[in-house]
Amino acid sequence: MSPTPHTPIRVLIVDDHAVVQQGLIAIIDEESDMAVVGQAQNGIEAIALFRQEQPDITLMDLRMPEMGGVEAITTLCAEFNTARIIVLTTYDGDEDIYRGLRAGAKGFLLKDCKPSELRTAIRTVHSGQQYIPPHVGAKLVQRMNNPELTDRELEVLQLVAQGMSNLEISAALTITENTVKSNINRILSKLGAKDRTQATIIALKRGLTSS
Repeated sequence: MSPTPHTPIRVLIVDDHAVVQQGLIAIIDEESDMAVVGQAQNGIEAIALFRQEQPDITLMDLRMPEMGGVEAITTLCAEFNTARIIVLTTYDGDEDIYRGLRAGAKGFLLKDCKPSELRTAIRTVHSGQQYIPPHVGAKLVQRMNNPELTDRELEVLQLVAQGMSNLEISAALTITENTVKSNINRILSKLGAKDRTQATIIALKRGLTSS
């Protein structure tokens, strides 16, 4: 049954930028069937507010200080099986999409989406369906088809992206240079990269590393 003006969809906004929060409030408050019930600036605040307000829909940024969106989504979905969370982010790397949805999010939107799409996403997820735009779905399929990097390979890749040499990486991770080389070779193979520079570019594009 669709909501009436007397029972608006209660929305929690989680974003560390005040201007984004204000923009979202303006968009949502224009609708008679929606109401903002809380605003949080990081994952820790989001969890506390969610427990307090029990919102129908949560709009969750991914990259925030103290606790990011993926960790908050994981915690909330483990505690509340009715949690309906939509990732709303600036980033559309396939790793960001994959992590957000794997954590339990029901939708994924970019912050440059049109207000009408945001409202549609809120209503769609509130009705019990997922909201995955076509371009996001395509990236998710691509991610599912990519070989998975191990935790160690992700650690090495992060340090490669920071410009560290094999010797520096071996010292930082307390592993041998040969182990570093083996990890880098596997990383290049899995990413389809010909060298460290291309691997870094691919990693940044896909959201595997942020620096």
